[in-house]
Amino acid sequence: MTPNFAGSDSVRRASSILVPRRGEIHLWLAYYDVIADEQLHSAYRELLDAREREQESRFYFAKDRRRYLVTRALVRTVLSRYAPVDPRGWIFANNAYGRPEIANVAADDATISFNISHTHSLIVLGITSGRALGVDVENIEARNVSIDLADRYFAAAEAAALQVVPQSQQHYRFFEYWTFKESYIKARGMGLSLPLDKFSFHYPHERGVEFVVSPELEDVATRWQFWQFRPTPEYLVALCAERLQSGASSVVVREIIPMVSEKVVAPNFLRISQ
Repeated sequence: MTPNFAGSDSVRRASSILVPRRGEIHLWLAYYDVIADEQLHSAYRELLDAREREQESRFYFAKDRRRYLVTRALVRTVLSRYAPVDPRGWIFANNAYGRPEIANVAADDATISFNISHTHSLIVLGITSGRALGVDVENIEARNVSIDLADRYFAAAEAAALQVVPQSQQHYRFFEYWTFKESYIKARGMGLSLPLDKFSFHYPHERGVEFVVSPELEDVATRWQFWQFRPTPEYLVALCAERLQSGASSVVVREIIPMVSEKVVAPNFLRISQ
């Protein structure tokens, strides 16, 4: 496929402002392995600033260069759906813990919150307004982990619960914990300065999740909501967002090839916190 970048409907749509309904969280999924068109890559590269172009060139493997390029194009084009900023005009700065944040003065009033995660072949971008947000995605089929890591890094209750899960399910359960933990850490914007054993997740029933946090982290569990789903069998996505003071939250998921196409998909949420 060779897109007509100058006049395609998708490019025209990208110039219009997308206003989420109150309480909505938008997730954008980009399967970067299928985005192989070199003309499209060139169009993405034109959106990047000098620092980003230099960073792309530093990756040794072509797959890593493609992941980085698609990620930056995804962030820039999608953010421009929510604020009147040209995709080339976004400015980013890292906070004290290394989390990228929007630095555009012109976009301040939009109160946009975004977070990115990527794994083998999939990038996830989360967007919401006026509240903190964290996302994590893992390819649970491509990654091999030792369950013993839970004993070293998870809360004691989680490590104990993992040990009584049937062995055939321990790998998946490990990543249930891991993706939830990563989403919370990213929502807090403090990286691994938050010890993994000072907060924990518990599963009261097949589709439920409960969150417990130690007082020393200066947080309260009721501040946060969590979701988890599998967009395809090999991937597990977790989402953490601050609760609204009133009204319910909802999650809208889209698959996207930046500057080419997008579609809304209906995820089957495996776990949702109350």
